[in-house]
Amino acid sequence: MDGTGPRAWAYGDGPLLLGVRHHGPGSARAVRAALEEARPRVVLIEGPPEADGLIPLAADEDMRPPVALLAHAVDEPGRSAFWPLAEFSPEWVAIRWAVEHEVPARFIDLPAAHSLAWGKEEPTTDRTGPRPGGTEETEPGPDAPPRDAGETVRVDPLAALAEAAGYDDPERWWEDAVEHRGTDGDVFGPFVALGDAMAALRETYGTGGHDRDLVREAYMRLQVRAARKEFADEVAVVCGAWHVPALREKRTVTADRTLLKGLPKVKADMTWVPWTHRRLSRVSGYGAGIESPGWYGHLFGAPDRPVERWMTKVAGLLREEDHLVSSAHVIEAVRLAGTLAAMRGRPLPGLTETTDAVRAVMCEGSDVPLGLVHDRLVVGDVLGEVPESAPAVPLQRDLARLQRRLRLKPEALEREAEFDLRKETDAGRSRLLHRLRLIGVAWGEPTASRGSTGTFRETWRLRWEPELSVRIAEAGVWGTTVLSAATAKAEADAVTAQSLADVTGLAEHCLLAGLPDALPVVMRILADRAALDADVGHLAQALPALVRSLRYGDVRATDTRALAEVAAGLAERVFVGLPPACAALDQEAAARMRSHVDEVHGAVGLLGETAAETHGGLRARWHSVLQVLSRRDTVPGVIRGRAVRLLLDDGELAPDDTARLMGLVLSPGTAPADAAAWIEGFVGGGAGGGMLLVHDERLLGLVDAWLSAVPGEAFTDVLPLLRRTFSAYEPGVRRTLGELVRRGPGRRGSTVAVGPATPGFAAEHDAGRADAVLPVLRLLLGLYEDGADDADGAENNDGLVGVGG
Repeated sequence: MDGTGPRAWAYGDGPLLLGVRHHGPGSARAVRAALEEARPRVVLIEGPPEADGLIPLAADEDMRPPVALLAHAVDEPGRSAFWPLAEFSPEWVAIRWAVEHEVPARFIDLPAAHSLAWGKEEPTTDRTGPRPGGTEETEPGPDAPPRDAGETVRVDPLAALAEAAGYDDPERWWEDAVEHRGTDGDVFGPFVALGDAMAALRETYGTGGHDRDLVREAYMRLQVRAARKEFADEVAVVCGAWHVPALREKRTVTADRTLLKGLPKVKADMTWVPWTHRRLSRVSGYGAGIESPGWYGHLFGAPDRPVERWMTKVAGLLREEDHLVSSAHVIEAVRLAGTLAAMRGRPLPGLTETTDAVRAVMCEGSDVPLGLVHDRLVVGDVLGEVPESAPAVPLQRDLARLQRRLRLKPEALEREAEFDLRKETDAGRSRLLHRLRLIGVAWGEPTASRGSTGTFRETWRLRWEPELSVRIAEAGVWGTTVLSAATAKAEADAVTAQSLADVTGLAEHCLLAGLPDALPVVMRILADRAALDADVGHLAQALPALVRSLRYGDVRATDTRALAEVAAGLAERVFVGLPPACAALDQEAAARMRSHVDEVHGAVGLLGETAAETHGGLRARWHSVLQVLSRRDTVPGVIRGRAVRLLLDDGELAPDDTARLMGLVLSPGTAPADAAAWIEGFVGGGAGGGMLLVHDERLLGLVDAWLSAVPGEAFTDVLPLLRRTFSAYEPGVRRTLGELVRRGPGRRGSTVAVGPATPGFAAEHDAGRADAVLPVLRLLLGLYEDGADDADGAENNDGLVGVGG
């Protein structure tokens, strides 16, 4: 090696120590310049040594950061750790430089086998807080002492340096001191200055008494010594600036090995996984997080005219969202950002200045569009990619194959996807997402479909998070393919289910996920549980999910005859056990039972004629049960009132009979509290009770007369029940009811009259005139006669049948 020149100066005092801020674009540019100048024979990087074999993949054209090294324990995949790297991370720049120049690159941090085993002794942490076996990002402090499982950062070196420089914002100080400053031709000077600053901080704050920092640094020193024996002093070390003083220390090999003696160890696997800018952000809980990964990525990718390019990006985003932004806005925003930087004594406009300029010029002072800029650009939704040649568990490879076949690409940005289950591709996508949910990989969340009531449309909210890679590794114990894993998991969940409702819900999931091999096992367990469970509440809770499952048979081409048989048998048992179960209930239990009655009523309506072959007249028997409930004095008033209301809605009880029953309940011989509960059951619960009173003034008059006659001492007791009932109505309904009560039933101006005395209103409905409107309504709503070959008509008919029973 030449004894003069920059290279000789770089290695004049041992290896070249390049202390960096993880995920700092200024540090990344400085590392690249220093490596170009020093030309080391080997590059040592802070990271787990098990990943040395994965370094060549960084040169693959399909590898696109942000990515992360994922390590997990083979015997416990949920115990895992990530080492994220972005395009502007100094470690990634060092890896790329080494690969491009065919220079060996090695990781020198404590092996993941020790880190994961060490974490077993204490709760691991992730962005959601402490929990056993959680996902952790063990590479915490880019510029701070690293935070391992369960540790907290003792001191923030950036904050300490910023305070010493007179700044109250560490990020702003870093931008002014590093991001906006050049090297002035001395590529090694910034590293020397930063190393000296960290040495002063460590002299002041020490290591906080945590042995883990000392152990990690001891291992690093041993690796640096080994590299110097092999490559002399032409060794470059890229690590967090906090560790530089420790690597400069003169320690004996024996002392370092003593610190490493007896460390716990587990078998660990390692691979590359995609990462996102959002998970690099500090708000995600990542210890080494930065506040603005999107902004830092922009600074690294556009070193020339960064402000002008940034404003152009912002303008493009706002235009996509239909905000009026012109070229003049961009020019003025750039000028304002420069003026603000000059007034604040900054070398160049930073994120603060550009944000203020965007708010004033492009957003007209509003924080609403500015929030969009922060979310989409300052933080960003970039999702990295890894090549297919990267190591992966078999389940991950099968998922990748299905994603390609179904053209369902993972994306970091949350989006809604609507599937038409009549199309094979969309049906396959639906089955995949349901299967992944069964095995704990929550890539998508089903949501209510807009503008469709049929069963052949599904709407999903999709968003890919990096930790799903860990969930996939965990789910690998159930099978090597998504189908086999979901089948095995469903069978196991059926065996361990705690309640009958859990088993029926699982049967529904099996139908949605298309698991024909798991469904017989689930159905057998369901039949056994249903036969042994005598609790009517449990049976009533289980029935709705079971009946809903029957609706998927036609669309998903699934044979649901066995399911219909079990559902009908379950309904029969509810019919028999419900009346005695409703006797002598307190107020809280009565409210729960009323909810069960509603659920069973809806389920029977959906069940319809599906089970008519073996259980004919199912709906008629249910109506008989409701008749019994409505007339039995031992049944609480809220349930009796509900039974009367359901019979009225189904046309099984004439309006005159309903008025007679209400008159009896609201007679002076009935306790006011029981009468109020009856009213709550009849017109409460948000089931259109308010409109019923609006359009039938006989019932409203009965309620009004009863309420007026309630004794003063009892009125206080019934008031909470009545307030709860009527407060659930829409404001317009409450206002109309108030006007009707003020005017009095049947008087001029009322919306509905009781007798023929009011001009323009008849005593009864005119069915003939009403029927004349039906053809026009069918045309407007897209409803067709039986046999019409129209998919949308079939969808709407299906929805109406489901609602009307």
